[in-house]
Amino acid sequence: LFVFAGCNSRYSHKIFRKWFKHNTLIVGIGHTAEQLEYVCRGNGYSLLDVIGFVNCNKSNKVKYVQQKQIVDVNKTFDLDSICSVIKEKDINTVLIAIPELDSEDLNAIFEVFKNKVAVIKYLPQVNGLVTFDTNVEDFDGILMISNSRGLKHCLSYTLKRIMDICAGLCGLLLLIPLTIFVFIKNRKEGDRGPIFFTQNRIGKNGKEFKMFKYRTMVLGADKILEELMEKDPAIREEYTKNKKLVNDPRITSAGRFLREKSLDEFPQFINVLLGQMSLIGPRPYLPREKEDMGDYYYDVIACKPGITGMWQSHGRSEVDFDHRLLLDEYYYRNWSFWLDITLLFKTVKQVLYGEGAM
Repeated sequence: LFVFAGCNSRYSHKIFRKWFKHNTLIVGIGHTAEQLEYVCRGNGYSLLDVIGFVNCNKSNKVKYVQQKQIVDVNKTFDLDSICSVIKEKDINTVLIAIPELDSEDLNAIFEVFKNKVAVIKYLPQVNGLVTFDTNVEDFDGILMISNSRGLKHCLSYTLKRIMDICAGLCGLLLLIPLTIFVFIKNRKEGDRGPIFFTQNRIGKNGKEFKMFKYRTMVLGADKILEELMEKDPAIREEYTKNKKLVNDPRITSAGRFLREKSLDEFPQFINVLLGQMSLIGPRPYLPREKEDMGDYYYDVIACKPGITGMWQSHGRSEVDFDHRLLLDEYYYRNWSFWLDITLLFKTVKQVLYGEGAM
């Protein structure tokens, strides 16, 4: 029964999607609409099939909407001619993805779709204050949002530590054959330097610790980087912005393979067993990056850094430094044990398909 329930939950949405999907329009043409469409496409359980987007810029019904076109122009319809699209495409769900709408314009858009589609949903502007623990309450007729951000759950933290210990032990077992492979690969290429190296990183509560990694760069990599940045302003700008180089000439042959498969992080399982890191958590930042982190620093150090986390499973090397900080802040404010499980599965998928690796 357990296996049947799992298979039914996993595959029934895909098998019967053709008959139960909801033809959906997203109101908006900006970044929020693009992100919402990406989520709908990737989340098979929602059964939302996005047909197109609605442009409100030229409409007489709304006053203060002027969005930059980010989504596909060929899938965009004007708000004033949307009634014919609803009938032609058999639309039954509308998602309003313009959080900056004022109440007047929001009501105007509701009037356009009211009694024409079965479901209308909208994304409110909450400035990042809503977390997984947030509840919407009726307070004697007044809509009130209850936010319990920062609440600690002892059971969830216990489960997290148990998962870390189990993952650490499994990681150490896999570390043995992987280390033998790296040793042989390096020696064949004439690299007789150490296989591992340690680096100071910022841990929980700002306490520094030595993080273990496979050495994926040639010896004296820091000095070579300084020389490269002195000679090439473009390299200096890229490293200042992203804290890494896309085509880094300092990476060894074995190191490139390890990075592509995200195997260079495996020695960090030692840090996990020591309790300095967690399997899932924010990125372990360098001490020199503290100044660049700004106010995000205090959210990041509230958690143990992780081998993987939000930024690793949402683009990895394609995510710039500022976006990583936003994702790590989101993790801190929305942490739950089930979020860790979700990120773990997303990371495995990223590694298997090699997406965003560098």
